[in-house]
Amino acid sequence: MQIDLTGRTALVTGSTAGIGLAIAKGLRAAGATVVVNGRTPERVQAAIEYCGTEGVRGVAADVGTADGCEALITAEPKVDILVNNAGIFSPQPLFEIPDAEWERFFAVNVMSGIRLARHYVPQMVEQQWGRTVFVSSESAIQVPPEMVHYGTTKTAQLTVARGMSEAVKGSGVTVNSVLPGPTMSEGVEQFVREMVGDEVESMEEAGRIFIERERPTSLLGRLASAEEVANMVVYLSSQQAAATTGAALRVDGGVLRGVV
Repeated sequence: MQIDLTGRTALVTGSTAGIGLAIAKGLRAAGATVVVNGRTPERVQAAIEYCGTEGVRGVAADVGTADGCEALITAEPKVDILVNNAGIFSPQPLFEIPDAEWERFFAVNVMSGIRLARHYVPQMVEQQWGRTVFVSSESAIQVPPEMVHYGTTKTAQLTVARGMSEAVKGSGVTVNSVLPGPTMSEGVEQFVREMVGDEVESMEEAGRIFIERERPTSLLGRLASAEEVANMVVYLSSQQAAATTGAALRVDGGVLRGVV
């Protein structure tokens, strides 16, 4: 399959590391002009250099705030592909999570995507072509007991994405969600270390121990790579995925035991 996104502009939020950075690089490799986003100019510049400076530009803005989303929209008023990847997570006992933390998780993980899609998707409808992808998680379905606030926001993303796809049906615009499973990234490495401890030096081995203990239903038996998740997002951003909309596609390594 030859995916060609030449002439398309793609915005990937939270794309200075991990899955977001891999998505940005994958979209650029497919020919899209890519806008990377992060909270600091230094990290945004590093991401641009990683992806290759030609055809890549960046905007430093905190999309977890209304002002940050507005700044990003002002800098990049029109895109063809929107990947809502920005997100935060951290383990915390359920009854110890304060209001402020619930609100912070919802602002970053849910409202960022709503605010940006509210601006960009109507433009996509006007041009009768567009792709919006919400990077959710298998935690949306199988809520992790160590971070229920995170799982709650990921479930909300699925609802938002499905609702948006219904709102633009027949327009040539698709809206989908991707459900990664445990994936190797900068943040996940720290999380896995917290869950497993320092009993092993190799991150690869720590990941396998984490999967065995905490996600025993995994068929993959290891952490996925960010590139493996990015491949699904690049496909959903393409013309080849025109008939896929309103869907939640799993890249979870088989952690979820459901057949659909």
